[in-house]
Amino acid sequence: MAALATAGAVVLTGVLTGCGTQAGPRHSPAAPVTTSVTAPDTPAAGAGSGPASGRTTTAPRKTLKLGAKGKSVTWLQRRLTELGYQPGKADGRYGGTTLAAVWAFQKVNDIKPTSTVAKRTWDALEAPKPPKILVRNGKPTRAEVNLTKQIMVLYVGGQVKLITHVSSGSGIPYCETATWQGKEQRFCGSASTPTGNYKTTWRASGWHKSYLGELYNPVFFNGGIAFHGALSVPLYPASHGCVRMPMNVAQVLPGMLGKGVPVHVRGKFRRA
Repeated sequence: MAALATAGAVVLTGVLTGCGTQAGPRHSPAAPVTTSVTAPDTPAAGAGSGPASGRTTTAPRKTLKLGAKGKSVTWLQRRLTELGYQPGKADGRYGGTTLAAVWAFQKVNDIKPTSTVAKRTWDALEAPKPPKILVRNGKPTRAEVNLTKQIMVLYVGGQVKLITHVSSGSGIPYCETATWQGKEQRFCGSASTPTGNYKTTWRASGWHKSYLGELYNPVFFNGGIAFHGALSVPLYPASHGCVRMPMNVAQVLPGMLGKGVPVHVRGKFRRA
């Protein structure tokens, strides 16, 4: 990494990619925050079948829009949780947390992501597809990041344990000025999330400050690139290189994803 002094600032250029920094404590997180969002006790329906009991699943079929309330929303939330998604508490309120899970489900099932839950989404909830396996001979416990679909799938013991909507590196070169280690510095990089095979390394609990912003419960896997919670996780790649995920997912992920777990990043997002 080259450093060039200019106009009283330090400009770092060249090899920066990602959104975090490893200049911090390397430790295991505190006990995961206890929330109503938990992974299913039974393996998620990765095979695209109905619930583990084998019973027929019948969706309520009521068209739902963001802000909807009622029993149909509760059914939606419980079904998504059953399938390994993270819609939040089954409280019958269709808010942003449930929306992110709906997006993830729609993307896995080749439905254009939208806030509206209508016929195609209800059909898929009755007979869901499994997420596409990116690494056929991967370890039974691994994380797969699909940059094309902007989702992450966590496998534990060969079973789908969690599926989430994410937002990866925008691919747009950036230069930003920030005060870091007591100096005003200018950071430039590619804002990319490189494809490849990695392993989880260190992590931090709560909000972790980096030279490009704050990351919630980051779990690093490729230098300064991490999975982390963010207040904004749009439908398009928008990060400096990290893999953003909804805050409720970032609350539970550290308790599900240990150190040294393989992380496979594949694909390429194509903007419409």
